[in-house]
Amino acid sequence: MNPATEQLMNRFKALADPVRLRLLALCAHGECSVSELTEIMGQSQPRVSQHLKKLCDSGLVERFRDGHFVYYRVPTRGSEGRTLRNLIDLLPADEPEFERDSERLRELRGSSAGIVDSDGDRALHRALVELTVSTPVGDLLDIGCGQGRLLKLLASRARRAVGIDIDADARRFARAHLLLAGLRNCTFRHGDMYALPLAERTFDTIIVDDVLGDADDPVRVLEEARRPLRDGGRIFVLNTTDARGATELASSVASWCREAGLRLTPPRSIPAQETRWLLAVATPAESASAAA
Repeated sequence: MNPATEQLMNRFKALADPVRLRLLALCAHGECSVSELTEIMGQSQPRVSQHLKKLCDSGLVERFRDGHFVYYRVPTRGSEGRTLRNLIDLLPADEPEFERDSERLRELRGSSAGIVDSDGDRALHRALVELTVSTPVGDLLDIGCGQGRLLKLLASRARRAVGIDIDADARRFARAHLLLAGLRNCTFRHGDMYALPLAERTFDTIIVDDVLGDADDPVRVLEEARRPLRDGGRIFVLNTTDARGATELASSVASWCREAGLRLTPPRSIPAQETRWLLAVATPAESASAAA
């Protein structure tokens, strides 16, 4: 048998155990920690870890560490991700045990219903949605994602969405928040905006999410954001006005983008009255003279 057939057989063997089938269904909802999965399964951590190892060995889930926590998720990238999604789609949506496990996971994650968006936030969300109506989002990266609010807004339009943030508490909140929203294509990673843990040309849309104003070297941030951008991709440059006025900030952003070799659209003030945000779209300039 060829390797693809053997791999399929190994996956069927791994899923022949009801506990492993339940674990796969849970990891399909999003990134799950070992402690969460152990609590839901009602088994010892070593026993659950054995099941997870078999799922990892068969390629059905992948393991990664984020700070002090270990998480498991279903791979989402490329043709392998599409194959696994097709396999997961075969799981019965009305299986009572899956539904109980999912509800228990939501209970463990808690509720984030107390978050209320201001009028300014809603205006920003409308502007971002408008930018993604005519041009596909593709693979989405949010640098400085915080608690994942913009990823929650745009993830349903993306093939996959990755949030990078240095704050572990923010990443944990974001995982819970997006799981409760039913968004399965999101992942969160620890990362430095000056040295992203990402390969070149792997994203179509990148958000530089309110980090330039506080950056020691905003040009380096933009240069690093450009590195994982695919040909034809876009960078959404977003920043709060805060202490500096919109005009001063717009001038600074244009200067930073020019030095980073990016061509910038005129920044948009959001809301138009009592501006709180500036939003612009940057693309790689064809030459130094075209950068602005």
